[in-house]
Amino acid sequence: MKTQLLIITALETELDKSALPEGVDIVYSGVGKINATAVSFRAIQEFQPTQIVNFGTVGKINPTLQGLLEIGKVIQRDMMTAPLAPRGKTPFCPKPSQYLSLGGNHVCGTGDSFVTAHDPWLASQGVDVVDMELFAIANIAYQFNIPWQSFKYVSDDANADAGNQWADRVNHGQELYLEKLKELMSA
Repeated sequence: MKTQLLIITALETELDKSALPEGVDIVYSGVGKINATAVSFRAIQEFQPTQIVNFGTVGKINPTLQGLLEIGKVIQRDMMTAPLAPRGKTPFCPKPSQYLSLGGNHVCGTGDSFVTAHDPWLASQGVDVVDMELFAIANIAYQFNIPWQSFKYVSDDANADAGNQWADRVNHGQELYLEKLKELMSA
C-alpha cells in the first residue's frame, strides 16, 4: 500500500490516531532507538511513503525553548565508543553521524536514556532538545532515501524532575501537531 505521508510517533498518548484526518497513516514506534528502527523499517516496507513526519516530545537543553519546534538536524547523543570514535559517531560505520531534515533550525540529540541532568557535551554540540527515537527514524529514512521532517513538543526541562514533567505534558502537543499536519497536507 503506497502512502504519500507517513507519521511515526512513539506513543499513542503523544498523538491519538482517531484525531488524524482520514487517509493519514500513523505508526507507533514505542520508546527508544531499537523500537523506532524496527517499526520505521517495517512501516516503510508496508506503506512505501514519499515522506516521513515524526511528531513527538522532547526535553529542552536550551532553556529558552518552548512549544512546538521543527528539528533541522539530529545526532546520536549516547554513542560513546572512545577511543574508537568520538562521542556521537559509530565506529567502523560508513553512514552519517548526523541527519538533516527538510527544514527547521533546531538540533535534537537522540539516546536511549531519559536526560535528567546537565551534560556539557550536549551544549558543546549545539543540541537544543533531546529525545529517544528521532536518530533511528532519520537513519532508516536515509537508508531508503525518503525525506523526513520532525516536529517536537517541549514536554520537560531535561532535569531531575523531567520524568514527572513529561508524564504531565506528554499529550499537550497534540493540537499543535494537528495544526502542523494541516499545513503540511495543504502545501
